[in-house]
Parts: sequence; structure tokens; C-alpha cells
Amino acid sequence: MRGTDERSGSLFSFVDLEQRVPAKHPLRAIKAIVDDVLGSLDVEFSRLYEGTGRQSIAPERLLRASLLQAFYSVRSERQLMEQIDYNLLFRWFVGLGIDDPVWDHSTFSKNRDRLLDADVAAKFLEATLRHPKVKRFLSNDHFSVDGTLVEAWASLKSFRAKDGSDEPPAPGRNGERDFHGEKRANDTHESTTDPDAKLYRKGNGQPAKLCFMGHALMENRNGLVVQAHLCPASGTAEREAAIRMLDRHAPGSTRRITLAADKGYDAASFVGELRRMAVTPHIARNDAVTKTGKRRRSAVDARTTRHEGYAVSQRVRKRIEEAFGWAKTVAGLAKTKLRGTARNAYRFTFTMAAYNLIRLPRLLAAA
Repeated sequence: MRGTDERSGSLFSFVDLEQRVPAKHPLRAIKAIVDDVLGSLDVEFSRLYEGTGRQSIAPERLLRASLLQAFYSVRSERQLMEQIDYNLLFRWFVGLGIDDPVWDHSTFSKNRDRLLDADVAAKFLEATLRHPKVKRFLSNDHFSVDGTLVEAWASLKSFRAKDGSDEPPAPGRNGERDFHGEKRANDTHESTTDPDAKLYRKGNGQPAKLCFMGHALMENRNGLVVQAHLCPASGTAEREAAIRMLDRHAPGSTRRITLAADKGYDAASFVGELRRMAVTPHIARNDAVTKTGKRRRSAVDARTTRHEGYAVSQRVRKRIEEAFGWAKTVAGLAKTKLRGTARNAYRFTFTMAAYNLIRLPRLLAAA
């Protein structure tokens, strides 16, 4: 018998949102861990809010919604609020009932900025790694580090001389600006849109862009990110961030660990600092011939490279690019939509935590 296409509205719905989500949906495993992590941060959240006044958006719901934005490539807060309004899966994950109103996008953004001051993204990442279901997947001995460029929300036309001596753009929206042949540097110029963004290029022959530099410390057993950091781009930022992340991960520790990295980290001062910290530098040797015809002298010698573990670290360290690739292609970090180092550091760290969570369903299923 042919079914009917007639529609009759129902006054009431008797199906709970919990029943709408399939039992084997990957978000179920993620939500169970996220709820435990947010519960452990309850004291931190309480310090951010006054005891009286109008209720704001619960920080737990802010973070759950932000995770969905990363998981499902939602490009803006406006679109995220629209999706939460009609998507039952999103409502279930965030913790909204089917009749609960959705927030205005501007209210959501303003409440999210409150979490910047308390460094909630870093605390959320650390609490996730402490969770019993996650902790067993982590290595305590072998790590990798790398950095990636995050393009700033600013155009090259906004990169103007600090003393105002250069030619301004033509009037009107997106006015023309001829800066070819003009010598520009971070010491003399800065972006009028985002002064924290620096002009930087990845290598010879690559275009210079206004960007930040994101860094990640990865454990080598399952490729999960254990520390994240974002700062203005510079030639020494990668090595400085690596030392900072190691200090944060195990402050004052004398336990011997290994750290794998690419050729950009092969500097005598950096390798010497690692050895002082009881860290074995499994760094790719940079002994290439320079433009002047001289061969560089690598700071990593046969004391390190002769061991089998060095070759293993060099193979495994490339997995850190998977985190950066996911962050840029799925979570929208190829070009940030925020301005300032603090906001972008929060977004980068939270995105790395989201990457860990998206990996967990398969890791738990295989365990």
C-alpha cells in the first residue's frame, strides 16, 4: 500500500533526544569523556562568575558547542547557532532540550571570550589527558614537536609603516595599494588590522604572509597532542615554544625522555638546553650545504643517531602533521577568524584538544 504524503502537525513529542541518537554514534563516547572533564573543571568555572546577577550561558555548554564547531567544520558562530537550533544531534551534545531557546550568536561570542582570562582551553586539554580512558593511551617517554603557520585575519594591504610614511590605500572598499618594490619588515611595519600578526614566510620561494605560529607537543605512542602553544611568528619561535611546552608538561622533571623534531630545531643552543633538561634530542640532522658552499655542522652527533630509537622517532614524528592537517582542513584554522595573540592561542589550544577527542572513539574501540 502506498504511503501518504500528508502532513499533520503534532502538539506534543514523546520521544526523548537521548533516544534519537544511535547507540553506536561516535559522539556518545566523546560526550561521556567531555562531561567528566567539564565536571572536573567545575571549581575553575565557579571562579569566573559572580554569585548574583543575570545568568549567562553555562561554560559547559559553551565548550560543548565549540567542540561541535570544530568537529563539523562550522565556519562561524552565527551558523553554529543556526545548526544547534534545528539539529537534534547538536542539541543533545550541547545539553539543550528540544524546546530550549538557542542563544544569539553575539551573546555566545561574548560569553566565550570570558573563558580566555582563565586559560580554560589549556586546562581543558590537561583535564582531558588526565581522564582514565585517555591516560592509558599516552606515552611518558617519547615525544615529538613541530610548528605550523596560522594565517592571520588581516590582509597585506593593512601592513603599514609604523611612522605613517608609506602611501595609504586608495579610498573606498578594498582600495588598491601598490607595495611592490617597497621594503617592508616587522621592525618598521605592522598590521593596522591585527598588530600581533607578523609578516613571515615558510621558506625560500614561499610567499610572505601575516600569520601566527602554532606549536604542538605530541606523545609518540598514539599521536595525541599533550601541549599546545601559539605565538607571533619568528625564526626562533619554534625552539622557544618547544622548551616552554616541555617545561609545562613536566616542570622540574629529571626523567629521561626523547624529543623528535625536524631540521629546523637542529641548533646548538637548543640541543644543549634539551640535554640540560635530560631530554635526548632525536632531531633530524641539518648538515646540508649552504648557499656559500659550506656544509652546516649539525648539533646532533652519533651519540644519538646510532641508536635504533632515533630512526623510530624520525618516522613517528611526522604524525604530528595529522593534527595540523585536521585543524586546518576540518576545524577551520587554515586562516583564523580572530584577532590578537590571546584569542588565537585559545582557539589553537582548544582545537588541539578537539583533535584528541575526535581520535578517541577509534582508539577506545581498538583497545
